[in-house]
This record gives sequence, C-alpha cells and structure tokens, in this order.
Amino acid sequence: MTCDWKGILPAYSHLGALQQGLKVHGQVFKNSLYLDVFVGTCLIDMYGKCGRLDDAMFLFYEVSRKSSVRKSSVPWNSIISCHGIHGHGKKSVKLFREMLDEGVKPDHVTFVSLLSACSHSGLIDEGQWCFHVMREHYQIQPSLKHYGCMVDLFGRAGHLEMAYNFIKGMPVEPDASVWGALLAACRIHGNVDLGTSASKHLFEVDSENVGYYVLLSNIYANAGKWERVGKVRSLARDRGLKKTPGWSSIEVNNTVEVFYTGNQTHPKCEEIYTELRSLTGKMKILGYISDYSFVLQDVEEDEKEDILMSHSERLAMAFGIISTPPKSPIRIFKNLRVCGDCHNATKLISKITEREIIVRDSNRFHHFKDGVCSCGDYW
Repeated sequence: MTCDWKGILPAYSHLGALQQGLKVHGQVFKNSLYLDVFVGTCLIDMYGKCGRLDDAMFLFYEVSRKSSVRKSSVPWNSIISCHGIHGHGKKSVKLFREMLDEGVKPDHVTFVSLLSACSHSGLIDEGQWCFHVMREHYQIQPSLKHYGCMVDLFGRAGHLEMAYNFIKGMPVEPDASVWGALLAACRIHGNVDLGTSASKHLFEVDSENVGYYVLLSNIYANAGKWERVGKVRSLARDRGLKKTPGWSSIEVNNTVEVFYTGNQTHPKCEEIYTELRSLTGKMKILGYISDYSFVLQDVEEDEKEDILMSHSERLAMAFGIISTPPKSPIRIFKNLRVCGDCHNATKLISKITEREIIVRDSNRFHHFKDGVCSCGDYW
C-alpha cells in the first residue's frame, strides 16, 4: 500500500491536482502512513508544489519529529526545495542551518536543493558559501547537477562572463545541463554572442533536445535577427524535432482544465476571450503597454497583442475568474517558463480582480497579489 501512495502523490504534484492530493492525504492519515518518511516526504512535496507552503511546513515538522526519521535528510531536502521554488531562498538557507543544528547530515541532494534555492532568489554569496561547505566540510564532490546550479546562479543574476569562466574552470567535462543553464541565462539577458557559443556545445552533446533550439531561436528573435531565427528553426525541422506546445492547467470543481496557447475550442471560449478583452482594457487604464519582444513571430503589430492575449496562462486565468467566486485565489500550472509580458499582465490582473493568483511555471512559483509578485520580478 505504501508504494502506491509514493507513486500517486508525485503525479498529483506534477499536475498541481491539489484536491486529488488532499483525498490521498486523508486516506494516508487514516492509516498513519504519513509518518513513514518517504510517504510523508511525498506529501510535503505535493503540498509545496501545489502552492500550499504552510501546509507543507506543518507536515514537515510532524514527520521530522518522529524519532525514527529525525536524522534523515529526506524530509529536510524536500522542504528546502519547496521553499526554493517559491523564491524563499533565505528561508531555505535558514532551514539548512536548522538541519545542521539538529545533527542531520546533508547529502548531495541537500546541496542541489540549496543551490537551486539560492539561484531562484539571486543569493550569490550564499550560494558560493553552500558550494564551499559542500566540498570542504562534507567532502562531497560536486556532480554535474551542482555545477549546473552554480552556472544558473551566476547566469540568472546577469553575471554571464562569471558563469562562462566557471564552466571553463570545471575539472569535469560540462554536460548539456551546464551549457543549458548558460543558454537560458543568455535568453534572459539577451546575450546573442555567448548564447550562440553555448548552443554550439549543446548541439554537440544533446542535439535531439528541441528546447535548446527554441531558446536560441528566442534569443535571435528578441534581437530582431529573423534570418538566424529561420536557420535555427529549419535545423530543428530537418532533425525531425518539434517544439513543445505551451499549456497551462487550472483545477476548478475537482476538474483539471488544460489550455493550450491560442486555444479556441473550449466550451467557454467566447466568455474567456470576452473577459480577457475586458481585463486588457482595464490594464491599459493602469498603464499597461504590451511588450512585443515576447512575440516570437515576425508578424504585424496588430496581431502581436492578440498573440500575447491568447497565451495559455491568460486563458486559464480568465477561465478561473469567470468560474470561481469573486476574490477567491486562482492556482495555475504552466509547463513552460512564464513570459515577461504575461508576468506584468498578471500583476495588474491580481490588482484589478482583488485576487491572489498563484502560478507555477517550469522554474518556480509566482504569487501575485495587489499588483506585486513574490519573485520581485526576479526569476
């Protein structure tokens, strides 16, 4: 029975199916299985990845108080990771110090969670300290995951040359995850030359991953280099690669609804787009100006606003607004990174609708409330 829960809960975590996860928790609680370190950790992870960080924290203390798991690093790793994806890097570091005070020995997973948390919060000094502690105090040799986290830490903060030099100084051959972290940073900060260099390495070590072609294409598109965009897309097509379509999901009335970018087939399609047009008008009164740099097609200006408005997270958001009580929170799960224009729009929509809007994208959580995002516009 235990094995069943350990397989089911991660699936609900991935989908953001909170209501289904709550039902499983109820059954697990009846059998006291939540005190099993692995089942308990799966529940912690489920709550954290479904946006219920307070519940994850409460359960963590319940599980970690049990004597038989008190010295296990497993629940600690989970709660550190959960705080990291919500952008609470300082809390992750604080939890790590508490872990050490409790006499729990960290492992290689602990430091992956820590370094990732520092990266999402821009904590460069803390991240470098964690990397040092891992090697010098615990004699844990960095894996490629740790190196990738460090490159992401430097690159996400805009220190692209520092990230590149870090790669060049690695004692092991960098893999796709390391070069991919650099390429993603170049996408964020618009560095065409370094992005091109990183992509050459990526196409050598992992030529079948369409995501790298998409990132490079996006870098060129943002720079207005449409000829290069065409070449990258042609190269991907010639290799039989297809771009992963963007989708967002939202759970309403115990049903998970999935929206794809540009979706016109939903039964409430007309109501959804009517709501989006109304919200866009109200956003413009508050000073919203569409950022067309996030439209990665070479089309006319009047088409670009429609493309932005039909991004999957906005469709899911509008559906949530028309399908749930006023001022109730909305939780959305997206398979790709949220774009900058949708991020700005969601901040304004949270203010207009007086709702908390929680978005989990491929990188992290964003909590929008009263026109502000928990990430501080750093993600």
